[in-house]
Amino acid sequence: MPLQSMTGFARREGTSGRYRWAWELRSVNGKGLDLRLRLPTGTEHLEADVRKLVAECFSRGNMQVNLTVNTSEAGVETVVNQGALAAVLALREQLRDVIDPAPLRLDTLLAIRGVVDFREPEEQEGERAARDGDLLVGLKLALADITAMRETEGAALCRVLLDQIEKIALLTGQIEVDPSRSPQSIAARLAQQVALVLDGGVTIDQDRLYGEVALLAAKADIREEIDRLRTHVAAARDLLEKGGPVGRKLDFLSQEFNRESNTICSKSNAATVTAAGIELKVVIDQFREQVQNLE
Repeated sequence: MPLQSMTGFARREGTSGRYRWAWELRSVNGKGLDLRLRLPTGTEHLEADVRKLVAECFSRGNMQVNLTVNTSEAGVETVVNQGALAAVLALREQLRDVIDPAPLRLDTLLAIRGVVDFREPEEQEGERAARDGDLLVGLKLALADITAMRETEGAALCRVLLDQIEKIALLTGQIEVDPSRSPQSIAARLAQQVALVLDGGVTIDQDRLYGEVALLAAKADIREEIDRLRTHVAAARDLLEKGGPVGRKLDFLSQEFNRESNTICSKSNAATVTAAGIELKVVIDQFREQVQNLE
């Protein structure tokens, strides 16, 4: 499955009979799938279908789904209030001796409130069903559009993340082969430190001294951290190759990357290893920032 970013936008417009509609979808980063709907009056019954369609496409992201529906002017019909019209005509007949006997004009009738009303024709069940069907088809097209946009950005993010993982792997290898980690280098450094202590005239039990030296050497060893970093690198590459909604898992791996790099820096007793560890932390921070954008 392709990777998806959580950022996208789509708009689809169309008509259904006397209705003109438009779907507008916006998506940004989110910890889960947070859907906010705005449906016009008369379409509220579509909410369950809309939520289902969105959930089938996405698992994460703050989604805004707005629908607008307008009716064409050609759909307006006139309704004559027969009772009000009869009352007006009856009044005119009663007053025929005191008012102008000319026939009533249409514009005069239209000016009398309550005689003629303009309204949208009542919606028939078949018309409503056809409109709802067209609206859901339009939503599916908009969802396909925003999915394509999220996948395009997801592909770009994948390339960036793979490059950062490669840098993590290279820095891990650099730390692993650093000369300061060789047994000879470690032994020489410890011997020098012990000599400084003994030269100071301090008397130390030799067996205890050797035990303390062995303990310090074990604590300074970063073999375990290097092995875990390599394991996390392999897992991250596998997730990116697998695709789909892997953002949460990659975010967890970024935290593990950071944990191992912190330990390496704290255990380091060589400037070269410390420098590589700091650079490793910078790359891991960049990796984690980019992962926040993935579904």
